[in-house]
Amino acid sequence: MYFCRPNRNRRMKKTIYKKFDKSAIPSLPIVRFEGRIVTVVSETEASRAVDFLLSQSVVGIDTETKPAFKRGVIHQVALLQVSTYDICFLFRLNHLGLSPSIVRLLTDKKVPKVGLSLHDDLHMLHKRGDFQAGTFIDLQDLVKKMGIEDMSLQKLYANLFSQRISKSQQLSNWQADVLTDRQKLYAATDAWACIMIYEELMRLSESKEYELCETNEPKQDE
Repeated sequence: MYFCRPNRNRRMKKTIYKKFDKSAIPSLPIVRFEGRIVTVVSETEASRAVDFLLSQSVVGIDTETKPAFKRGVIHQVALLQVSTYDICFLFRLNHLGLSPSIVRLLTDKKVPKVGLSLHDDLHMLHKRGDFQAGTFIDLQDLVKKMGIEDMSLQKLYANLFSQRISKSQQLSNWQADVLTDRQKLYAATDAWACIMIYEELMRLSESKEYELCETNEPKQDE
């Protein structure tokens, strides 16, 4: 196992890791989306939201599906969350379905939609309706190019920002009649975090001001 060694003669660079030690995450300060969260339940609301989102330079995207605890039970994707830097729209697909405005968003080719494991998200969205996916950027593809092996949002955010994203609402009921404030915040944070990770990866990739180490796992005494 290889570890980075400090070099005082070299300009200070950001240290990132191929593998981030999961046991270090609980001790990190928690990060939450601090912007406005808007729940969208009608096509009229969706149309206005999509107009705004398609005026942005980049958006973060994610989905949520009610967990199934019985074998053979599969639920349809219930929520599509799309965020800018300071506002996140929660499209309740269990009310809207794949409405014309949402299809317009998903097929758009001008605004990059950044997410994680997008193959899975798009697969679930396609089960709700047919559409030709527009411009999407998968963070997993970007981190692979930099040599980072972790693929989860929580580990990537901890690796790049030394902060913790809570996953406490991941297995909650996303088809509930009314989403709780904790669910809304969880969903918005995940979508917003995709933008933050994307911009930091782009910055580091262009500046080369980072040092890639094997792991932050404490070194065992030999």
